[in-house]
Amino acid sequence: MILLQIAIILIASKLAGSLSVRFGQPSVLGKLIIGIILGPAVLEWINETETLTEFSQIGVILLMFIAGLESDVDEFKRTGKASTFVGFGGIIVPLALGYAAGMAMHLSVMESLFLGLVLSATSVSISVQALKEMNKLKTPEGITILGAAVIDDVVIIIALAFLMSFSGGDVNLSMVILKKVLFFVIVVLAGWKIVPLFLKKFSSLKVTETVISSALIICFVFAYFAEYTGVAAIIGAYIAGVAISVTNFKHEVVEKVETIGYSIFVPIFFTSIGITAEFSGIMENMGLIVTLSLIAILTKLIGASIGAKAAGFGWNSSLGIGAAMISRGEVALIISAIGLETKLLSQDMFTVIVVVVLVTTIVTPPMMKVFFKSTAQKENNIA
Repeated sequence: MILLQIAIILIASKLAGSLSVRFGQPSVLGKLIIGIILGPAVLEWINETETLTEFSQIGVILLMFIAGLESDVDEFKRTGKASTFVGFGGIIVPLALGYAAGMAMHLSVMESLFLGLVLSATSVSISVQALKEMNKLKTPEGITILGAAVIDDVVIIIALAFLMSFSGGDVNLSMVILKKVLFFVIVVLAGWKIVPLFLKKFSSLKVTETVISSALIICFVFAYFAEYTGVAAIIGAYIAGVAISVTNFKHEVVEKVETIGYSIFVPIFFTSIGITAEFSGIMENMGLIVTLSLIAILTKLIGASIGAKAAGFGWNSSLGIGAAMISRGEVALIISAIGLETKLLSQDMFTVIVVVVLVTTIVTPPMMKVFFKSTAQKENNIA
């Protein structure tokens, strides 16, 4: 059964992606929508299974690994200030407005803060694909978005630990921070000293495809270590890609990992997001869903855009960067699941958040297209 499901997903995602491009939108939008159509929400042809979930996880890890491989380390250094401004701008505004919304709904202070924290999360895995299709991944805007995502993830996880320590959760805040610091120290040192040596030694083995195998080993080890220390696995995969990008193996790894990723795992990841959508019982909460969706979209757009503008970007580029930070993705879902478990989110609110996350994911690619297209047109007019 899983073989047929994979075949259906691959056919449908490629056709839907191509159709989306014909309508002037990034292909990822079509893949997300076709997932909703194939899943339990509409046709019920494909259901979420453990195998599909694992394939999807590998897909997003490979996608962020490729993004790291295609990053320019020198450009990353130059955009450090911008990434910081965008990252914190995209946290402060959603956190404040999310807290205000929670208080307006008569939630407790802790529940309101938690809602604000959920709305502050960012996952740029969807944005990465849109950036690639618009040839923006290697630009200052693209590098700023990726850097801001790393900052956002770390700050949100630490803030979550801080909140949980006050809400009675069994959380050692100093240990959480220590693990994050250790993660970045270890991966930076490993990327600098161990990764080049490992690639050189492993690739000399007298078996086939040793270079891509060694690169994937590094990717998965970094992703596992990130997850183990409480950082998102996609951040570890991204850093692994950056580490390999400064070696002589970069071009061979990029070519082969793109073949592996985009032929099966990445399409499954995009389509699976839609497949997981559940719309049963949401009509009674439609007003709340619309309100929180607007707050989620506008606060991230405004906060991250102001940060980008303060760092020196023009308004069109700033709005494009802000749009790329809108998608909440798996990070918000993980935090929401923690909230459900610790009673900081009710079951109804959890369902609402899941739908809001889906909405932010779907609107991100077309919004990026609009703002970055405006940027390109302005540059052409100047030229």
